[in-house]
Amino acid sequence: MNFFLRMLRPLSLALVVTQCLALAQTVDTAKSIVHSQSAFSDAIEDNSFLIEEAYNQEPGVVQHISTGVYFTKPHNDFQYGFTQEWPLAGQTHQLSFTIPYSFKNESNSPGLGDVLLNYRYQLFSASNWAAVAPRFSLIIPSGSVSRGSGSGSIGFQVAVPVSKRFSEFFVVHLNASATMFPRAKGTTATGSEVRRTVSTFSFGGSLILLATKHLDFLLEVLGSSIGEIDGSGDAVHTKEVILNPGLRAAVDLGNLQIVPGIGIPVSFLEGSRRTGLFFYLSFEHPF
Repeated sequence: MNFFLRMLRPLSLALVVTQCLALAQTVDTAKSIVHSQSAFSDAIEDNSFLIEEAYNQEPGVVQHISTGVYFTKPHNDFQYGFTQEWPLAGQTHQLSFTIPYSFKNESNSPGLGDVLLNYRYQLFSASNWAAVAPRFSLIIPSGSVSRGSGSGSIGFQVAVPVSKRFSEFFVVHLNASATMFPRAKGTTATGSEVRRTVSTFSFGGSLILLATKHLDFLLEVLGSSIGEIDGSGDAVHTKEVILNPGLRAAVDLGNLQIVPGIGIPVSFLEGSRRTGLFFYLSFEHPF
């Protein structure tokens, strides 16, 4: 696990992956050994639970995504997120926003988190060797620092999701991301306010078994080096690995597709372990 965490270099990995995919697309001999995903039967193409899938919204189709994570240790924590995704003049460009909301029983104080405004570019589609869709997010400091739901600073996030369907039954998704808050706010043990540059790096992936056209089984792993300000006022990093097995199903009602899902995340954080529940619900329809 320590070796895995030391390998977290998402920005460098993102550049390498993107350049390799661009090179592969220009090599004529590669065309004879790749297989178009259009040759496979239809399957659920939705976001994984903790992992982002590299498929932009189709023209004229909007998606509403709700997620919830519940942990009982060290106290009852529930975090909710709502994301809405819109295509922008086609499938190449996509705009979305993410609104997080957290309830921590320790403080008994629910609160809004930092809102993300997202732009995603479909660099490669599923008909290429793999789907690749880099994303840039502007993070609005709408959360509360005192409640632990906000950073107190404008932030930025860069992410590169990669998706590849290898066969009729298996799909793999890989993610690399980096988040930075240039002037995050913190409080020392003596009550003094400090401002520090805080960064978080994440790398993960998911393996999806396409059991049927409307049922998937998922296994996700996400490793993160999470930046925060400690009691001495220094910017430090906490390492966490999450394993999340789960399943999701699709229900088609005319032009509306509903995808509910559930997972059982197991978090390994600085030597401690806790198990929780993950909830997922997506609505996708034309507009």
